[in-house]
Amino acid sequence: MLKFRRTSMAREIPLHDGKGTAFWYTTVEPILERLHDLDKGAAGTIRMPEQIVNPETRDQYLVNSLIEEAVTSSQLEGAITTRRVARELLRTRRRPRDISEQMIVNNFQIMRRISTFKEREMTKELLLEIHRLITDGTLEDNEQGGRFRRPDEHVVVGTMLSDSVLHEPPPAGELEQRVSVFCDFANARIPGQFLHPLLRSIILHFWLAYDHPFVDGNGRTARALFYWSMLRHGYWLCEYISISSVLRKAPARYARSFLYTESDGNDLTYFILHQLQVLKEAVAELHRYIQRKSKQLQTLEAELHGLSELNHRQRSLIGHALRHPYHVYTIAAHRMNHNVSYQTARTDLLNLVDRKLFVKSKRGKALVFRVDGKLEKKLKKK
Repeated sequence: MLKFRRTSMAREIPLHDGKGTAFWYTTVEPILERLHDLDKGAAGTIRMPEQIVNPETRDQYLVNSLIEEAVTSSQLEGAITTRRVARELLRTRRRPRDISEQMIVNNFQIMRRISTFKEREMTKELLLEIHRLITDGTLEDNEQGGRFRRPDEHVVVGTMLSDSVLHEPPPAGELEQRVSVFCDFANARIPGQFLHPLLRSIILHFWLAYDHPFVDGNGRTARALFYWSMLRHGYWLCEYISISSVLRKAPARYARSFLYTESDGNDLTYFILHQLQVLKEAVAELHRYIQRKSKQLQTLEAELHGLSELNHRQRSLIGHALRHPYHVYTIAAHRMNHNVSYQTARTDLLNLVDRKLFVKSKRGKALVFRVDGKLEKKLKKK
């Protein structure tokens, strides 16, 4: 484990442990370098891929990112499902079958609303609202959602493999006062001196997890607050990245970043370095994803000349249909994938039927669409 010496350059934050000792961090060289890189990348001061800045295509990438974050953030908290099933759940908007699926739906909905919450200052009421939305239908007692834990609800953080306690959060009786300070920090009222917005967002993530103000759902709430803070400070690209997908690859490292902080004199430097690296990897993954999708579309357009007559949403559907010839498409799923109106989604699909590329049928009262068996041949003839 790396050790950082507490020098005169160390900066304390208004978060204190149970003994009244402040947490602190040191801006070691890797932190400054990563802050600079992310300032350029996540706030958009360097050239972003055309698909992200183009209003005609960016919503497709936004929805994909929201789904990825909803799924992996839930998996970090124990949701048991596959990506394929989770994506099908969200894209078809079917009712959740169990708590794991409800967690994913809740996370997806809160991620869609974070971009509107960014206009609101952090308050106790907003914090409780976010927690209520995240935990709705996932708690043993739904009454625990949207309120702080009570003194009779003893909560500790441990491991699934043993009875050892890794962290015991502050007493429930202190939460009202601690959350008040937390909100002042989130709204940049404290500390008095400048604190880089990225550091403030990362510290909020740690702070909420450390105070553990809820019976359950603290991790999901902490990550949602990180997104709220990043977007509030103008890091708009964060809507298109998933930090949980990176954390999910090495959950033990994520856990250690919390433990090292508490076990080494409240030194937050460990956690900050870890989260900055996670952000860097998430931004890099977004660029790789865009490059892959762009290459797929370019190859498709070169081979299938008929695509030139279709709009970008229809081309995306065609590309997917060629790889998944037995997939069933619905207006609701197409609407959500591209963040368009019901009428626009309906027109897209019916137009493909008119062109004899898709066929339609009914499932109950709803229209469903399937690819025509000779789709590729038809496109190549055009």
